[in-house]
Amino acid sequence: MLCAVPFIRRSKELKFMHNCSLDLAKLALIERKKDMNTIEMLEFLLTSRVVLDAASRGVSEIVELCLKHYPELMWDTDFANELIKEIVKGRHVELFRLVNAHNLISYLADEDFSAEISLMEAVTNWPPRCVPLDVSGAAFLMQRELQWFQVVEVSSYPSSKRMKFQVHRRTYWEVFVEQCKKLHEEAGQWMKDTSSSCSVVATLIITVAFAAAFTMPGGNNSNTGIPIFFMNSSFMVFVVADALALLCSITATLMFLAILTSRYAMEDFLLSLPRKMILGLTFLFLSLVSMLVAFGSALTIILSERLKWIYIPITLLAAFPIVLFAILQLPLYIEMVESTHWPRIYRPRKLWK
Repeated sequence: MLCAVPFIRRSKELKFMHNCSLDLAKLALIERKKDMNTIEMLEFLLTSRVVLDAASRGVSEIVELCLKHYPELMWDTDFANELIKEIVKGRHVELFRLVNAHNLISYLADEDFSAEISLMEAVTNWPPRCVPLDVSGAAFLMQRELQWFQVVEVSSYPSSKRMKFQVHRRTYWEVFVEQCKKLHEEAGQWMKDTSSSCSVVATLIITVAFAAAFTMPGGNNSNTGIPIFFMNSSFMVFVVADALALLCSITATLMFLAILTSRYAMEDFLLSLPRKMILGLTFLFLSLVSMLVAFGSALTIILSERLKWIYIPITLLAAFPIVLFAILQLPLYIEMVESTHWPRIYRPRKLWK
């Protein structure tokens, strides 16, 4: 806890500095507008590379501020082409959404074919200038790169994937595959290692849940074979939770087995493999929760006759690993789901906030 205090303080300082820099940029722009007319201001912004430098560093607020006050900047084809190249090279999602809201990429593709070529060359370049930090693993970093290639291809011209690269005389897709070869290998290894580890846990839950189904708490009636606590409400909770744990763990194992037997083609990292990983982790988490519920209900059945209040500490103890798992893994899990089913790079945005 004490180690987190300097980090939190540093984060607040950086946020404060960022806001102050943005306010300073707004004041500087207002003062410049008082001393210069529109043509002079446009010339200053074009020659000083203020907007391009901000775009290369991913400072979307500065770029948005300048484009909001001077949309005429986008009429300059050379500037617009350079701006989009800087955004794609740095993999800046928010800036790409901003220029895409203006249909700037489609406009450049129609006006200048060389702009389309330079944009495809930028997206095939690996590693990018700024590797994203909010990625769960190598597989999802590979997915992010595929999303960038796809969205640039669709935004510029649908057949760009099959166009020939000017230097290597290969298609852009072939160059992209070659550039991301090492990342592709790391992504495949990450998928294999993660699936193997998770399948071991799922297999253990299958073993425990299957054995628990035939060893009922309290035993069975020797004459009828019916469980002794059959009429107890906690017993029904135990049965349902144990059944769910068994079924969910089997489903999770099948998902991880499907990943392990996959061909690991690069296109599979866009949707197929991430979806299987998300489903496998979902059912694994459900099986863990169900197993803990079954464990807690079994203890409640056995001890409730002597200790009426025992269900309270049992519930709290069973909830602790569930909450801990959620705190540790939920942010990464949400990032996986968002990256696969609704990535930010595909989302439309308003022109100005």
